[in-house]
Amino acid sequence: MRTSMRNFWFAACAALLLAGTTPALADDAAPGQGPAGLPWQQLSPEQQRVLGQFQSRWDHLPPAQQQALLRGAQRWESLTPEQRARLEQRAESWRNMSPEQRQEVRERVQRFRQLPPEDQARLREEFQRYRDLSSAERDAARENRQQMTPEEREADRGKRRQKDERPNR
Repeated sequence: MRTSMRNFWFAACAALLLAGTTPALADDAAPGQGPAGLPWQQLSPEQQRVLGQFQSRWDHLPPAQQQALLRGAQRWESLTPEQRARLEQRAESWRNMSPEQRQEVRERVQRFRQLPPEDQARLREEFQRYRDLSSAERDAARENRQQMTPEEREADRGKRRQKDERPNR
């Protein structure tokens, strides 16, 4: 059951990662010809195990998509059991989201990627500080934030930015 869940997670993540690139990858093969990628039989037993859900259609995937899946499989195998468990939990959360919630997440990721690198780094640091809080502290911070007006939240953001920009933190 655990292995099938991992394979399911990997397939779901791979599908998400490739969802935006599939139309572009579909043009890789010449018209009338099948893609000339890596045959399933040439994958290592470990690669076949991790990519098992793709076996029936592997030989028909565009080469670029095969390479992307192989890179994903390699990353998956390099993770610790704790990292895999955390990713499985995230995949479960993703599966439980409505299409609207998924779209909102995609839009947030897009906005984050458009931020300057220093803003991205600041947000990552803030998130890490939040994650380092105890469960009770996170709950209290979340409740406090929910009770703020949008103006108060913006003022709080400004204070944290100023604090982060000071030398000798």
